[in-house]
Amino acid sequence: MESGHDHEVTATAQHRRRLIVVLVITCAVLIAEVIGGLIAGSLALLADAGHVLTDSTGLIMALIAASLATRAATAKRTFGLQRAEVLAALANALLLVGVAVWVLIKAFDRLGSPHEIDAPLMLVVAIVGALANLAGLLVLRPAQSKSLNMRGAYLEVFGDLVGSIAVIIAAVLILITGWTPFDAIASLAIVVLIIPRAWSLLREVVDVLLEATPRGVDLAEVRDHIKQVRGVVDVHDLHAWTITSGVPVVSAHVIVDNVCISEGRAGEVLDRLGECLGGHFDVSHCTFQLEPVGHQEHEAAHHA
Repeated sequence: MESGHDHEVTATAQHRRRLIVVLVITCAVLIAEVIGGLIAGSLALLADAGHVLTDSTGLIMALIAASLATRAATAKRTFGLQRAEVLAALANALLLVGVAVWVLIKAFDRLGSPHEIDAPLMLVVAIVGALANLAGLLVLRPAQSKSLNMRGAYLEVFGDLVGSIAVIIAAVLILITGWTPFDAIASLAIVVLIIPRAWSLLREVVDVLLEATPRGVDLAEVRDHIKQVRGVVDVHDLHAWTITSGVPVVSAHVIVDNVCISEGRAGEVLDRLGECLGGHFDVSHCTFQLEPVGHQEHEAAHHA
């Protein structure tokens, strides 16, 4: 028996307009940094542009995934394409790692053979990029806690802002000292920003794909709440996982007393169970198998 049949609109889909606005801002920063980096000869600007490129790609993937995730479920895909958002986040994390490796190689090459750099142009482009990234952060901030992709986008734009600040500092130091390797050092600083964020996003994606218990959900607490429902004797085979951001799922085998079954109160128990998980744990999709006392002995190997 099942509670919460209707599939919710995914969190990313709810904030699609924010993604579009930030995508426009990010693409403008990308163009400015590529042109500015090539003219000024700044690897730091190009490194930040590479980072911004992954942001743009990630935002595009998130938008496509959000669109796919709204498609109706079918007999072959009973949850529709909601997990497309998670796959988009995975691709984005891997892209971040690739950019970090490229920048790392180029930065060490620049440290060995410094290049001439137009520091004033480098500074102007970095300031423009920082202001644009700040605007993007303000757009994404209200939605960053609602979805893996929204959080990924927020963290990436935040990283871009810090990266732009690193480029600004490098440009100022080059103007003051004339020592151009500051540009390569700023590039390495951007790599340091990219790797931890990519790892964090990748770890969350893996948790979803491995159907780990959602963060913040204590199964022991869930079990206690279920057992407090009138008529419930025990619960086993309790599972909780995430289909995609904002769509947690719970299933369980619930043992009810024989009096409850004989009096036809199974439907009442099911309603209370749905209210329990929906109200206390914000889980709208719950599947329960109601069983009489003693039925568990006839089942194959089961989980606690």
